[in-house]
Amino acid sequence: METIISKNYKSGYVSIIGLPNTGKSTLLNALLDIKLSIISVRPQTTRKRVLGILSGQDHQIIFIDTPGIIKPKYKMQEKLMKYVGDAAQDADILIFMVDVTAKIHPVFMNLNELNPAKKPVICLLNKIDLIAKGNILTLIGQYEKKYGFETIIPISAFKNDGLEEVKNELVKRLPFAYPYYPPDLITDQPERFFVSEIIREKIFEYYKEEIPYSTEVVIEEFKERNRGKDYIYAIIYVERTSQKGILIGKQGSALKTISSAARRDIETFLGRKVFLEVRVKVLEKWRKNELKLKRFGY
Repeated sequence: METIISKNYKSGYVSIIGLPNTGKSTLLNALLDIKLSIISVRPQTTRKRVLGILSGQDHQIIFIDTPGIIKPKYKMQEKLMKYVGDAAQDADILIFMVDVTAKIHPVFMNLNELNPAKKPVICLLNKIDLIAKGNILTLIGQYEKKYGFETIIPISAFKNDGLEEVKNELVKRLPFAYPYYPPDLITDQPERFFVSEIIREKIFEYYKEEIPYSTEVVIEEFKERNRGKDYIYAIIYVERTSQKGILIGKQGSALKTISSAARRDIETFLGRKVFLEVRVKVLEKWRKNELKLKRFGY
């Protein structure tokens, strides 16, 4: 039976922007009640556009998670900042995330540059569970003076606090439009994208320093099987031979740890058993080379 869409239906794009580690990916996952964006305590974890679709009876909110705003130092970071700019331009509404525990608060020049069309911006003061309640009103007052936000909402994305108000404020400001996607769809990305992201998340969990930032994960094969486990063959690319040795570890022990942890999360995400094979290869200076970045979809 065909779904009847009311003329009062609202639909639009909402881009989530902010400095690194403000909780943008945690917010997206909490709003959708499913883990789409990978999460790490390390900054600049999100690299590529992650789109999440939240459909209600009279609305569809299409969220775009973006990398944290930084001053780029090399070619890949330039690409990431272009993603942020494009996401801001494509959006009907912007969510500007703030980490209330941060010692340095955002420079609003970035927001002015990203939003020359003066689209509605909702400011979310995230991680309020980590500060004294008496400080929240002070912060709201400070941010009211900084920029012409539509509204400022204190939240805790991690504890799902204040998110219903966020949804209501977004729906209130969405344009009247028919849904862009089928109501049962939660993302436009294929499964292999999320599989590669899960593997990359494990690298961020198990390694420090520069290793996670020097890696890229490519799914070379993804075979669904009617009988037995699905087969996934992934390659982790690094920039130096020394990094390859660290990732693999003594007698392959480190790589086995990453692969096992990733396989468990992949099976949870896909809802079925998989056989995951992971290899490590060197591709020198890929983060600074235009052609190599294109190869990886940047």
